[in-house]
Amino acid sequence: MLDRQTLDAKGCADLIRRSERIVTLTGAGVSTAAGIPDFRGPKGLYVTRRYDPDTIFEISAFHRDPGPFYEFTRDFLGVIHSIEPTSTHRFLAELETAGKMAAVVTQNIDSLHQKAGSRKVISVHGDYWTSHCLDCSREFDMAYLEEAVREVEVPRCLCGGVIKPDIVFYGEAVRDLERAAVAVASSDLLLVLGSTLLVYPAAFLPEHACGDVVVVNRGEVGLAPGMRRYFVDADLDQYFSEVEQHLGSN
Repeated sequence: MLDRQTLDAKGCADLIRRSERIVTLTGAGVSTAAGIPDFRGPKGLYVTRRYDPDTIFEISAFHRDPGPFYEFTRDFLGVIHSIEPTSTHRFLAELETAGKMAAVVTQNIDSLHQKAGSRKVISVHGDYWTSHCLDCSREFDMAYLEEAVREVEVPRCLCGGVIKPDIVFYGEAVRDLERAAVAVASSDLLLVLGSTLLVYPAAFLPEHACGDVVVVNRGEVGLAPGMRRYFVDADLDQYFSEVEQHLGSN
């Protein structure tokens, strides 16, 4: 059985330099570093405000009564409104600007990748970046939703329909999974950042990678060792700060 290979910052910078089509898969670890609390942790929003995720994120419950979900949303948007993307978020956006980053596939719903400047984002669990009316399908941006939840209990469209953020609820299909799998399969470098790779079906995505895979996460991850798979147990911002330094030194 193969041992888990690790990779220092210089080695990662070398892989990035040689790559032409990088894809990144991000999980909760990228956002907790920004200051967004782990929902289910001891100080998470589910615990401190006693939210029931099986209710507020269940699609049939939302259709019956969207009020509890929007109570949570007021708290959540209040948190992320004042939080800035991390240096890792910005580094990924810079790789896109440089023509290196083909896609960022994220399991997060916080829209911090977009806020950092990434535009090639595949949000498999959806996000708050856009919302739609359930009746007429009119689209609303995040700024509109932030204002609306401060003014009314349940935001509604001019047609009277309930507005629903484009996040994936329990009972709904994961978004753009096939598109994400195609992006991973066509990459020459896959970065997996802040994900335990235990939440499916997104956890299957690294199996589609044909190139190098670099996993940076605190703690164990649910991916078996492989010839071109590297595992780094490190702080994301610190690690990629060093990677960026090595990239800038040549």
